[in-house]
Amino acid sequence: MQSFTTDDLFHSRSAGPIRPALTSFADEVCATIARLFAYVGVLALFGILGIHAWNQLHFDWVEDPTLKTGWSAAERASPDFALVHGDAPDKSDDSTAYVVLRHSAGGRKDVFRWPGPRATPVAEFEIYRPGAEYGSVTTARAELASRMPGSRRAGAGLESAGSIETRFGSVALLRPAGTTAGESFCLGFLKRIDEPALQISGWSCQGDSPSVRRTGIDCMLSRLVLARSGNEPKLAQLFARAELPPGSCSSVTVSADWMAGTGAPSLRGSL
Repeated sequence: MQSFTTDDLFHSRSAGPIRPALTSFADEVCATIARLFAYVGVLALFGILGIHAWNQLHFDWVEDPTLKTGWSAAERASPDFALVHGDAPDKSDDSTAYVVLRHSAGGRKDVFRWPGPRATPVAEFEIYRPGAEYGSVTTARAELASRMPGSRRAGAGLESAGSIETRFGSVALLRPAGTTAGESFCLGFLKRIDEPALQISGWSCQGDSPSVRRTGIDCMLSRLVLARSGNEPKLAQLFARAELPPGSCSSVTVSADWMAGTGAPSLRGSL
């Protein structure tokens, strides 16, 4: 016959109600942890799906060239500006290609380009009347660097190359960043006017020295005239007030002057 000691009796009585309680508590803890993992997993899944959807939408925006630039050629637009020769105020440079670009947000660019050997442009002059798409000066410099030969090497930007005094005030000159002494480089320029909102920019690679290119830029700015103002009286007032400073290009001769020709410009030339 099996006998029970006092200790056996004590353990059998005390373990009865405690063991189910401990088991129930452990089950609750495990269930709570499982629910937390499930919640975290669902939140992570939503986060992954949201990031993927955003990246896909951003990729679509970048891939669409219309949304990326917003600029298109205005084939039937009439030229609003002209570059005249100092001795023939009613004539413009016949070697010039003239293009009008419009932005979906309202901006307009009138662009002059001068072709060089093998139809490669040697100079560019852009008059930009902004719309809602108007960016910062930093953006304008980056955009000019993307157009200017020599500034795209190794992702280089532009650095200051001094300034010139013109009929539109002081105009900043720019050159490709990292240009060394004695190195040949194209010279860019950028000027912003607040009232009316106007941006004038461009570059010149014509000539064999920075001084010739500097003079060529001065010529472009001195010879710019307003052909038609449309419904922009403030623009007409700006050009009416913009007098030529002493010693401007109208009284100098540029070596290998690429702006000395006369005749009508070639409209809507290819960019």
